[in-house]
Amino acid sequence: MKALTTPAKAYFCTVVSAFGVVILGFLGMLFHQGHEALLGSTSAPEDGVAVSHTLWGAAFVYALFLGFCGCQIAVIRNNSRIKL
Repeated sequence: MKALTTPAKAYFCTVVSAFGVVILGFLGMLFHQGHEALLGSTSAPEDGVAVSHTLWGAAFVYALFLGFCGCQIAVIRNNSRIKL
């Protein structure tokens, strides 16, 4: 199988995606719990649970990218070992 990206792009995508999953998941948890720092002001969203579901959906998309980029790294490593 041939890699679709370069090694640098695959590693960068993996790091950014992992960071996105962690941060968005954590923010989703805080909004779901109704954390005062996020929902306590007058300009805060009304429905913290709906916001948390949106954040978790975005974290899921980042998790898909994380899986794809991780597979690209595995393919790149496997192809670099194959010598004919």
